[in-house]
Amino acid sequence: MGIDLSIIWFTIIVFATLMYIIMDGFDLGIGILFPFNKDPVERDMMVNTVAPVWDGNETWLILGGAALFGAFPLAYAVITTALAAPLTIMLIGLIFRGVAFEFRFKATEEHRPFWDKAFIGGSFVATFSQGVVLGAVINGFEVTNRTYSGPALAWLTPFTLFCGVGLVLAYALLGSTWLIMKTENELHRKMTALTKPLLLALLVVIAIVSVWTPLLHENIMHRWFSLPNLFWFLPVPVLVLAAAWGLLSALKRHAHYTPFLLTLALVFLGFTGLGISIWPNIIPPSITIWDAASPPQSQGFMLVGGLLIIPVILVYTFWSYYVFRGKIKPDEGYH
Repeated sequence: MGIDLSIIWFTIIVFATLMYIIMDGFDLGIGILFPFNKDPVERDMMVNTVAPVWDGNETWLILGGAALFGAFPLAYAVITTALAAPLTIMLIGLIFRGVAFEFRFKATEEHRPFWDKAFIGGSFVATFSQGVVLGAVINGFEVTNRTYSGPALAWLTPFTLFCGVGLVLAYALLGSTWLIMKTENELHRKMTALTKPLLLALLVVIAIVSVWTPLLHENIMHRWFSLPNLFWFLPVPVLVLAAAWGLLSALKRHAHYTPFLLTLALVFLGFTGLGISIWPNIIPPSITIWDAASPPQSQGFMLVGGLLIIPVILVYTFWSYYVFRGKIKPDEGYH
């Protein structure tokens, strides 16, 4: 039996997407949390926790997009056509976030509030747009003769907007637990106090989406609740509850690292639930990864480059986070 290059590339895209969600998630989450902390010194500390690594986090977004274009061109064409508006808005938000991130350090005290607002706005817009895209992917796309045939605003539904709100909460939780891990004293206490309501709100959103999705899509209902699938997939919601309980317990004992690790577990479990719902479709509800795949020769040629570049990205990502490990202080940086 030969190697299934479509599964390999789908795995690479899933991995790159998950890495992006995790790494740029807490980065965008810091911008989302800015309105909850008006102290300028603490705001500088919040930004400084990701200043050395934030721009490298988006490497995974580029990798995922390039891999989708080369390995599954039909999926790339349909998704970029159907979701042109939210994807464009997302990119504009990321640009504003990036520019504000750099300019706020160089701005005078008079102009810094403007760049803080741009940082907040860019973070909110980019995150909300990503959530809308996620909801639209779950809803699926109308495809006729390998071309998107749905309306231009098919992505704009109550479900997709709710998913946008949910991702804002998820990234805010990633940001707050990241700051718990990277800061001390008053900022650490503020983030610890903020994390509990964020977690509870996110659990409510997860519960609503978990009920809403199968009600909208009969195939997803059958996937999750038919036997024996129910028993195979039951560990996912059980582990979500276990991770949430562990996170609440970690907050009570004022843990530093455990909250962030358990938030990563929640994100991974949510991503797993999405994968269970749509597999093996890359364009829900009916176009599989094999239907959308490029020729094996193209996938094989790309894989040679992927196997060379992905380890390099992993090494420099690990090294940058290792170099800037530890807590940060307003007057000393990392220690």
